[in-house]
Amino acid sequence: MKIAFSSHVTDKLHLLAERGFPVTKEQVLDCVKKPDKIDAGYKGRKIAQKGFDAEHVLRVVYTEEDGIKRIITCYPGRRERYEDEI
Repeated sequence: MKIAFSSHVTDKLHLLAERGFPVTKEQVLDCVKKPDKIDAGYKGRKIAQKGFDAEHVLRVVYTEEDGIKRIITCYPGRRERYEDEI
């Protein structure tokens, strides 16, 4: 399945790096391709989640339409908040 990045994701990756939380496009792709878990999101979106470091998970919000996964945004989350559900 093809994967497309929104312009928002590119901006978000730069913002995260500026704030001391560097995330690469490759890490976002890996999260979507091989997630530890997938949650249901708002308006039919999906949220892929994967362990990132000792304290954080990476969460990637995306849609699936016409054979394309469109990545909308990504954000770090604290393991303590999201991993209790695994």
